[in-house]
Amino acid sequence: MPRGCLSLMMNSQKKAVHVEPSANFHQFSPDILAETEKLFQKQFLYTKPPNNEWQLPDSSQVFICDHKEFGSLVALKNSLNEVKNKLSDKRLDEWHQHTSFTNKAGKIIAYLKKSVNAELCTQAWCKFHEILCRFPLLPCEALQNGELNSVHLCEAPGAFIASLNHYLKSHHVPCDWNWVANTLNPYHEANDTFMMIMDDRLIANTLPWWYFGPDDTGDVMTLKYLRGLQRFISNMATVHLVTSDGSFDCQGNPGEQEALVSSLHYCETVTALMTLSPGGSFVLKMFTLFEHSSVNLLFLLNCSFEEVHVFKPATSKAGNSEVYVVCLHYLGKEAIHPLLSKMMQNFGNEMVERALFPQHLIPESFLKVHEHCCLFFHRHQTETILENLRLFESLSEGERAKLDGLRDCAVEFFLHRYQMKPIVRNNWLVKRSWVGYSMNSKWCGLRNKYFCTYNERKLLESLSWEDKLAKGCLNVWAEQHTLGNVGKGCVLEGVSYNPDCHLWYILEGQRLPRVTCSPFCEGDALKSLNEALEKSFVGLAGASAFMRLTEQECPSCSVLTESLIWSELVDLMEHPEDVSNKDSPNQPKCFVVGFPSFCGAESQTDLEVKLLEGAPLSAFSCSVLHDGEPKYQQKVLELLLQVVPQLQEGDALVLPVLSCFTRFMAGIVFILHSCFQRVSFACPTSSQPLGNSAVLLCVGYQGLPDLVVQYLQKLNERMRTLLDSGSPQQVLQFVPMENLLTGLLLEFLWDLNAAIAKRQLHLIIQFEQQQTV
Repeated sequence: MPRGCLSLMMNSQKKAVHVEPSANFHQFSPDILAETEKLFQKQFLYTKPPNNEWQLPDSSQVFICDHKEFGSLVALKNSLNEVKNKLSDKRLDEWHQHTSFTNKAGKIIAYLKKSVNAELCTQAWCKFHEILCRFPLLPCEALQNGELNSVHLCEAPGAFIASLNHYLKSHHVPCDWNWVANTLNPYHEANDTFMMIMDDRLIANTLPWWYFGPDDTGDVMTLKYLRGLQRFISNMATVHLVTSDGSFDCQGNPGEQEALVSSLHYCETVTALMTLSPGGSFVLKMFTLFEHSSVNLLFLLNCSFEEVHVFKPATSKAGNSEVYVVCLHYLGKEAIHPLLSKMMQNFGNEMVERALFPQHLIPESFLKVHEHCCLFFHRHQTETILENLRLFESLSEGERAKLDGLRDCAVEFFLHRYQMKPIVRNNWLVKRSWVGYSMNSKWCGLRNKYFCTYNERKLLESLSWEDKLAKGCLNVWAEQHTLGNVGKGCVLEGVSYNPDCHLWYILEGQRLPRVTCSPFCEGDALKSLNEALEKSFVGLAGASAFMRLTEQECPSCSVLTESLIWSELVDLMEHPEDVSNKDSPNQPKCFVVGFPSFCGAESQTDLEVKLLEGAPLSAFSCSVLHDGEPKYQQKVLELLLQVVPQLQEGDALVLPVLSCFTRFMAGIVFILHSCFQRVSFACPTSSQPLGNSAVLLCVGYQGLPDLVVQYLQKLNERMRTLLDSGSPQQVLQFVPMENLLTGLLLEFLWDLNAAIAKRQLHLIIQFEQQQTV
């Protein structure tokens, strides 16, 4: 690109806020135009004094004193919280519906999806596009050299990346773009489901570009993650852009959102400063800026970059505290090296107890500028909340019509201001359909299912386990178990191709302390089951004590007898499409794990039964580790390797399972899916809630390639080595997530795990209630 064209492109990013005349704006009144323009003007620049007064203190002066509040900023915080408290008695669903309508930028997303073919077009997509078009984030050097490298922290579901891709493609920026992204790993079993964004449509389809760290959690608030990230991006000679869009779920204490996320902002900032190259740009999502920790962070950034802006995009809901700190022209690590070394020593996921800088070392001129910034955004936010409250009580037809006009005008404003252009589907990051290649369709709509007020939700969270039982809070799960044999008719048809394991790899990480997250199970069901296992009498007394105390089966449960399981297996084998068995010269056999009475079943059919030792599996019982126990996983794998050499075409397998919440057990099901014509399950198979309560029914063996068998043998050896050495590591995954997230397999695993979780939870609740009678 010629230097003149490049300069023109960069200058276009710096244009002042002003609406050029356009035929599309003639339909709006001057008042509507003025109010809309105001929506796009929430920007504050930290103007540095000419005497170069803003200098970082000596590194010996950092982390030497406690945080000290700034009186004027505390007053602003209290003032804002007083306004926010007026929302505490509003029903969340009603308030959300109301503010969605009063959101003046509320029509922009839908219009962009339709008009410019925007990939993963969310509110975050629009916000980042505003930032991209408003500020010169992409350094001239990067565009001149034809290479752009970016790192995106706390990025799920990936809208910033999709937005940047759209910008580059629609503006025909001639560069070779390389990117790496981070987020809390939605597939890691020990991560908290409700701390993550579970939308993995982009993640699942671009996994090689996502780095989850040496422990596979994706936790950016650990020093080992930062070290690992530096190694992962070592092939990037220059990092031009870092973005950080992280936050925590602060619904439980919204008045302290800023303090709760301050440690995350600290870790994101240190990571950016350690990663960026000189001249690079940094975009950091923050909230209010009243706390001492925020003052420190903004002072650090102003001393590390030539320019620092605080920007509230028009597409960011005007009533929330969200702002974006846009930092331009990084001075480089060398300029702040001694300080960075100290900051690395205080890196972690806990709140930094000591202040980064003593209050008296922050220049008064900076504090005045910072206070002006806080006042600016405080005024905008409180005005919006109070206006929304007024309209919530009474919304006239005239005001409704005005809001409609503002929303339409905002769309025109956005399109005109940022010169939005469509791109073809072939220029998307993911060029094919998402369908069947992520867990998003299962998780969609399961988060934030609070249809009550904030006060009511706090009351529910405060209930003890006993109160939840007494009030029937968990009855929804107890009732769903009576739907009968949920595995009946749930059949996973075998694939017609052999799995290609050339690119497979064994992924290890820290031993799971518990299984709190599963891509293969509804989060609420797993969360409730874990709470029951931890807090109920069953959990306190232990599995063996509970099993001794309960002998009476639930009258509403239909425990499948071995004859019923056998009947289902035979039905599977007599599937009309199963013609290969009839032509096979070998009499089909059924290998059974853990059901001795199956030995007499062959007299009912031509199927020969081979009993395999089931004691190793029956020795394990359900806990908050579920099927995440390494010894259990290794026993399952050993059984599979034991039976595979004995299987011939057309044979069947009956395998009991605790559950399939983990990626490891999902991988086992994937292997079975690959080598059997059909896989189904039967549940419940026992009245004991803490043991194996389901069996996998696999029929029509088709063979397993030698390369896969060799890979599984290598996996078994590695697992045995880890167990024998007492290693703190375990195997987390051995089949790529792309294989485990295919639609049919994912549906099957959700049905299987739902049946197991609800069955176990029902029996625990039932037993608890019996103890209180």
